[in-house]
Parts: sequence; C-alpha cells; structure tokens
Amino acid sequence: MMKVLHIESGRHLYGGAKQVLHIMEGLSRRGVDNLLACPRGAEIAAPARQHGEVVEMRMAGDADAGLALRVLRLVAQHRPDIVHVHSRRGADLWGGIGARLARVPVVLSRRVDNREPRWLAGIKYPLYDHVIAISEGIRAVLIEAGLRPAQLSCVRSAVDASPFLREYDKAAYRAAHGLAADTPMVGMVAQLIRRKGHRHLIGALNTVLAALPRLQVQIFGRGPLEAEIRQWIEAHGLTNNVHLMGFVDDLPARLGCLDVVVHPADMEGLGVSLLQAAAAGVPLLACRSGGIPEVVRHEHNGLLVDAGDVSALSAGLIRLLGDAGLRERLGRAGRELMVREFSIEAMCEGNLAVYRQLLTPDGLALPVSLPA
Repeated sequence: MMKVLHIESGRHLYGGAKQVLHIMEGLSRRGVDNLLACPRGAEIAAPARQHGEVVEMRMAGDADAGLALRVLRLVAQHRPDIVHVHSRRGADLWGGIGARLARVPVVLSRRVDNREPRWLAGIKYPLYDHVIAISEGIRAVLIEAGLRPAQLSCVRSAVDASPFLREYDKAAYRAAHGLAADTPMVGMVAQLIRRKGHRHLIGALNTVLAALPRLQVQIFGRGPLEAEIRQWIEAHGLTNNVHLMGFVDDLPARLGCLDVVVHPADMEGLGVSLLQAAAAGVPLLACRSGGIPEVVRHEHNGLLVDAGDVSALSAGLIRLLGDAGLRERLGRAGRELMVREFSIEAMCEGNLAVYRQLLTPDGLALPVSLPA
C-alpha cells in the first residue's frame, strides 16, 4: 500500500485546504494510506481524520526553520513513500528541506500565480522531485521562473459539484433578507485579502447603482482586510447595498440564489469559488488573471475583463444583470463545464499519476499522462 504524508500549513478551511481534503478522500478510496501534518487547531484536522491519520504540530510561517526537523522526525516515525507539500507559509521551503533530508520523494503543489525572484526559485524548487501546478497559468509562471517542463505537471483543482447541483429558490432567499423577489443580487466569495480585488468591485458599484439602484451585493469570506473594506464601503456610500457576510457554512445553499458571482482578482491560481459558483449554475464575471480564464470561458459561462479595469467591470455587471436570458445560458454552460472538466476524480487521478511516476524506477524520464 502506498503511504503519502500531506503537509498543509493553512489554519482555515479555505479553498486550498479543501482541495487537500478532496485529494485525501479520493486517495483513500483508491487504497492509499494518508497522513496529514497541519498546524495545531487547524480547521482541516477534524474532517481529515475521516480519510487518514492527522498529526497537529507547530507551524509558524516562513521563519520557522524548525519545521524542517519536525518533518524529518515525522518521516522517520511514519515512513511514508511520498511527501506532498500543499501550501506555502514556510511549508514550501522547510517542508521540502525536511523531506529532502529524509531522502523520500517529495512533491509540491503550487496554488498561486505570483512571480518569485529567480534566486528564490533556484533555492526552493530543486528541493522537489516534481511540482504540480493547479492551472496552466501557474505552470507558465513556473517555467518563466526557470523550472524545467519535465519537473512540472498541471493538475487542476476541483470541487465536489454535488452540493451545488440543486434547485434554488431565489425569491425565498431574497424574502429571508427582507428584499423583493426581483431584487438583483451579486456575490463575491474570497478571502478578504488585497490580491482578490475587492476594491475593484467597490469602485465599480456607483456606476452600476446608477443603472440598477436596488442592487444588493453580498461579500462572503473573512481576512485581514475586513476593517479596511468596511471603510471603503462607507466612503463610497454603499452601506445599504454592500454587505459583508463573513464565512458561512451553508454556502452551497446560498450561492445559486445569486444572479452573478464576480471575482475581480489581480492574481489567482485558479479560483475555487468560481468553480463552486459555476457548479451552482451562476454566471461569472472575472478578470483575466492567472488561471481564471481556464475556469471562466468568455461568452461561454461568463465574462472576462482585464484586471483592474473598473469601467469594464461596471459594464459587465450591467450587461449581465440586464439580460436574464444571457444569465441562464451562461449559468447552464458553467454547470456542464464543471461536471465535465473539473471533477474530483480527475484531480485525484492526476496527483496519483505523479506519485506513481516518482515511485517507478527511472520514473522521472517517463511522461506523465494526466486526465484532461
């Protein structure tokens, strides 16, 4: 039986950590033995125990060099066949060093599309036998940073579409918020951090409200910019139209009640919230950033605008909110796309193909055949 040590340093159960859960579940069903290392008190710990053993340990970020020794000890104790580092926050450096010291094959998943200095890439990526990019956009960034194409595979992130494949009662959802049944509603689902582009959405809304004064916007998520975003909302006079909803547990029950999901990110690896919204049948409006165009196909399941183009964002919202037929067509196409190309099964098979390649004698000389 193959045994995989997964390292996930995130404390909250956001998109990346949920991908780790999906991978662990799929690998477990395929007979793989999972071990997860995560921070003490991390939200992933409890659900991950359904799919493998969990070790909660100290993970203190980029300066936590001691993580390398803790990973080394963990590998010596549990003897995994593969170490798979899934996140940054120091894990992508110190976790790689620990696995390399333990002389066990080690894989890194790269989930963000920000560019790194070549000197840093030259230190970090040689630690890894293979790097998995979650989008072709990220793969291109890594090649630009100097990684060899043979060291890279693209295995796209996925979502469990089943919770979103339901009928939604939009009128009831609006009534629960004290709104008329025909109130236009837009949503954004993202951590409250700068690269997600909340400021672009807020900057676009005064123009949109001039055309659609009853518009309501719900922003889901939490993060360090919450106070600043509240100030932006107040400064633009939007307190009656824009609402910070926080982190909600019942997102699948809410998402399909929105008319449009907008994601104006400056940088984005792929965009799990976009996958979820598409599965819920909601048309998308997003920026041409990172891997987003792999999810949002312009004029097929949504609209794309250039990153930071507030005028185009306003125009896109006005167009979508003013055309119910267009929204219905884009939403239907998005749901079909998620089921066809972004399944959890394809993601799990893709990761497993990389593991098998590394465990095959001379495997690095062989091509990796991954699901589309």
